[in-house]
Amino acid sequence: MQQDISSSRSGRILAQVREYAILSGATLLLVIGVYLFKFPNNFSFGGVTGAAIVLAKLLPFTAGSITFVINMALLLIGFLFLGRSFGIKTVYVSVLMSVALSACERWFPMDKPLTDQPLLELIFAVILPAVSSAILFNREASSGGTDIVAMILKKYTSINIGLSLFIVDLAIVALSFFVFGAQTGLFSVLGLMSKSLVIDNAIESINLCKYFTIICDRPEPICDFIHKELNRSATVCRAEGAYSHAEKSVILTVMRRRQAVRLRNFVRQTEPSAFIMITNSSEIIGKGFRGFN
Repeated sequence: MQQDISSSRSGRILAQVREYAILSGATLLLVIGVYLFKFPNNFSFGGVTGAAIVLAKLLPFTAGSITFVINMALLLIGFLFLGRSFGIKTVYVSVLMSVALSACERWFPMDKPLTDQPLLELIFAVILPAVSSAILFNREASSGGTDIVAMILKKYTSINIGLSLFIVDLAIVALSFFVFGAQTGLFSVLGLMSKSLVIDNAIESINLCKYFTIICDRPEPICDFIHKELNRSATVCRAEGAYSHAEKSVILTVMRRRQAVRLRNFVRQTEPSAFIMITNSSEIIGKGFRGFN
C-alpha cells in the first residue's frame, strides 16, 4: 500500500517536472525570438513586447526593462481581479520571460540586428514566438501580458476580447510608423497580420491526430494491436457491403501521427484486403486527448 502511494507521488512529481520543462523550453523559444529578432529591429507588433519597443524609444529605459515592469504590474492586477483562477503556469512563464529578457540585455547586449536582412529577421520574429505561444496554449498556459487583460475583460465585461486586443495591437503598430518610420511600421503591420495565422497553424500541427476508419473482415488482430501495442482504444461497428452484401466490420479509432504510421503498416500486412480511410483532425476531445487528464 505504502509502495503504491510512493509510486503514485513519484509519478506526479515526474509529470510536474516534465510539464515545467516544456513550459521553460517554450519560454526560452519566445525569449530568443523577441530578444534576437524583435527588439533589435524595432518590430512593434503584438502585446507587451510591442508596446515596450515603442516606449523604449520614448523613455530612458530598455525594452527588456519595460517588459519586466509591465508584466509584473499586469501580474499584480491579475491577482487582484482574478485571484486563484489566474493560473500558476501563466505566472511562471510571465516571470521567467521577463527575467530572461532583462538578463539577456545585461549579459548579451545587442546594439544592432543580427543581419542586414530585415525580412528574414521578421520571419524569425514571428515564427519563434508563435510556435512558443502555440506550445504554451496547448499546455493551458500563456506568456501573460495582454492575455491577462483579456482574462479580466472576459470575467467582468461583455466586450469582444479578440477585437479589443487587435485594436490595441493595431494602435501600437500605428505608433511605430511615427516613432520608427514607414519601413519598420510596414514590417510591423506584416508581423501583426502573420502572427495569428502562424499561431493557429502551429496549434493545429501540435494537436494533429489521425482518424482511422478501417473496413475489414477480421477486426480482432487489428483491435489487439491497437489496445496492446499502441495503448489506444477503438470502436467496432457491424456493417454490410452495399454491392456484395457481405458482412463487414468497421473499426473507428484516433491516434497520434507516429502511432498512425505503425497502425497503417500493421493493417496492410495482416489484412491486405482492408479498406482504410485516414483523416486529419486537430480537435479530438476525450480520454487520452484534450479535455481529460
